[in-house]
Amino acid sequence: MNHLGTIISEFILDLRAQKLRAFLTMFGIVWGTVAIIVLIAFGVGFKKQMSINMHGIGESIAIMFPGKTTKAWEGFGLGRPMSFMEEDARLVGSQVPGIKAISPEFGQRTPTRVGQNILTPLVSGIYPIYADMRNIIPEQGGRFINDIDMKQRRRVTVIGDKVKEFLFGQSDALGKMIYVGEVPFMIIGVMQKKTQSSSYNSRDQDRIFIPASTHSSIYGSIYLSNIIYQVKDPREGEAVSEQVRQVLAKRYKFDPTDKDAVWIWDTTSFDKFIFYFFLGFNIFMGLIGSFTLGVAGIGVANIMFIVVQERIKEIGVKRAVGAKRSNILFQFFMETFFIVGLGSALGFLIAIGIIQVLQYVPIKEYVGTPELSLEVAIATVTILCVIGLFAGLMPARRAANLDVVECLRT
Repeated sequence: MNHLGTIISEFILDLRAQKLRAFLTMFGIVWGTVAIIVLIAFGVGFKKQMSINMHGIGESIAIMFPGKTTKAWEGFGLGRPMSFMEEDARLVGSQVPGIKAISPEFGQRTPTRVGQNILTPLVSGIYPIYADMRNIIPEQGGRFINDIDMKQRRRVTVIGDKVKEFLFGQSDALGKMIYVGEVPFMIIGVMQKKTQSSSYNSRDQDRIFIPASTHSSIYGSIYLSNIIYQVKDPREGEAVSEQVRQVLAKRYKFDPTDKDAVWIWDTTSFDKFIFYFFLGFNIFMGLIGSFTLGVAGIGVANIMFIVVQERIKEIGVKRAVGAKRSNILFQFFMETFFIVGLGSALGFLIAIGIIQVLQYVPIKEYVGTPELSLEVAIATVTILCVIGLFAGLMPARRAANLDVVECLRT
């Protein structure tokens, strides 16, 4: 412990004696630490924002639409149109084990009015589970459609935030009546505003949601616009899509490999893209920061070689009075680590300050904001330790291997 205290005191004295050199040496470490933390933190923030934007439509979901056959099958020709019914959703949900949740979806654009305010939104007839799959969260005080609404075919609706804004302005919409066509509906919920970078048919903010049973009874709907399902494991999205087609192909007599008969938009494929894209992105950013730190480490090593050369006589005296090679090795190795440690600590503080300032810059909607995660901190500390090891080991070994007599003679 005393030996370590002596090393620390000598290190402090050396810093005071060589202020400019100490500053220039640590500046490289500080700059490299800031670079690697901020760059990787930007990557993490960008990935998170991309995920939020993408998952506005729902997480791990797939939407399937009826199409036309493009392959002959068991005596049936080409161009046969497909149509989905509610029973198809129940059939697929029961026979494909990889599906977590499923909902049929009716869709029809209908003039909707409140007083003199009229617009024509997409009226979607759906099941209660739809809200969880599509990330549709009602504002405080409201609720989404439930099983009782479905069973009793209630004329209740949840409206998108833009629909509410157009029809009601700043007034409260909960509990109010709107006319969908000529049919009155009571508003039981207004969707919270959300980021949605992709959609089908219409964005959720511009929709009106009603129970599927109510949609069928009012409009006489038999055929669905589409069926939406959520997979249990996003990595199995493609396999689940194939199983879904096999189930429907058996029911409607078409080739299971005919993707045009049942077109499936599988959003889990984008999840895979995001994962691998940002894996490469963060590796690239990490390499840039690592190279910056590597150059700083070379600078530290060069300075320590100069320090060893300047303190040859001191090393000789210490060895002459009984200091072992391991003592000299430990001394210079620890001094290098002190430089790297102090520079990285300053770099961490500066990087955290930059990240905090960037939280107030209006860029979140586009590229996200930097986020200092545990992974970023671990990656940075690991790289710093490796650089400290290599930057300190070579000068320390040189100091430890110096000949005592030659040191004293110098």
